[in-house]
Amino acid sequence: MLGDMLSKSKDRKIASLLAFAGAVAPVAGFHKFYLRQPVWGTLYLLLSWTPIPRIASGIEAVWYLFQDSDEFDLRFNAGLPSSTQSETASSKTVDSDKISAIADAVRQLDQLRADGLISEYEFEQKRRQLLDRIA
Repeated sequence: MLGDMLSKSKDRKIASLLAFAGAVAPVAGFHKFYLRQPVWGTLYLLLSWTPIPRIASGIEAVWYLFQDSDEFDLRFNAGLPSSTQSETASSKTVDSDKISAIADAVRQLDQLRADGLISEYEFEQKRRQLLDRIA
């Protein structure tokens, strides 16, 4: 049952509700576990004796709630469309112009990394975001 919950796409309203609960409850960070960010969740739990996680949870609750659904899906659902859009997204074909544009963007990112303007970590994060847009 827990495995099914972890494999499903995450809902921004539930994430916002959990974050708001962390802002008012003595323990914060459960929204981070829900969003598959266990390191951050653990950090929030360890710092629960300070006001820092509660303030951060309050800010994140508002951020999740007012965030666009597509942006939330890109960040927290590995770029997968929401469940209501998944049936229509699976029937679409991949656009070759889009793939070419993403390939060019990855090459430009690689050049920035080679020039030392971005770190390996930043390169990998952006590369994954771009590649997630293909699927």
